[in-house]
Amino acid sequence: MCHDSNSRPPFPPIAGGAATGESIVLKAADGNEFAAFAARAEGGSTKGMVILPDVRGLHAFYEDLALRFAEQGVNAVAIDYFGRTAGVSRRADDFDFWPEVMKTHPDTIALDAAAAVDKLKEMGATSIFTVGFCFGGRNSFNQAARGHGLAGVVGFYGMVAARGEEDTDAPIDKVPAYEAPVLGLFGGADAMITADSVDMFSKALDAKGLANEMKIYDGAPHSFFDRTSDQNKDACDDAWTKILAFIETNS
Repeated sequence: MCHDSNSRPPFPPIAGGAATGESIVLKAADGNEFAAFAARAEGGSTKGMVILPDVRGLHAFYEDLALRFAEQGVNAVAIDYFGRTAGVSRRADDFDFWPEVMKTHPDTIALDAAAAVDKLKEMGATSIFTVGFCFGGRNSFNQAARGHGLAGVVGFYGMVAARGEEDTDAPIDKVPAYEAPVLGLFGGADAMITADSVDMFSKALDAKGLANEMKIYDGAPHSFFDRTSDQNKDACDDAWTKILAFIETNS
């Protein structure tokens, strides 16, 4: 899995304002009900962020992250992937998530992301982004091809190349359908994602004419975005700075 149970997102390098959050249930266009967590910036915001978790689904890490975004003036909704197969109830840290991950599909993840986009619009957002981590990083990249009308997509350590011949959802291959700028954030010591594949992804986006930035943090591992790891603080601070600048530039 991407982060352990005690991991929490790092704080942004610049302190933010107040925010409120609540657990909610959303309904996708196919009728699926799924758990989510919505965080609202004090005073409202026209900016919104859909958070696509790692393989664990909706975890405290991502609820915390939604609040951090809201404190920075960006309304946020973190979603769960497993409404269709595991229901909407809260789950313990020892939840066996892998069988549920195997039941997910890019099309239904996109339906759930669309419901989160709609929720953010209800909250007042007019410029909406996605951000995801690992499994969610790939899914976040690919929401740019799903017709959500996004202002941009952000992915942390999402695998951009195909895993094999049967992998039909690789971001590199989906770029021709992308409709939004892309920010990719990767660990240089992440053995699962090569610098060559990240470069190929960027070149494909360049060929499409889409603004993009790919940052590889030298020496940083997979899942470096974690405030429990002091050694990755500089990478975490820079990642926050890049995300917030990306939002400002594309809003």
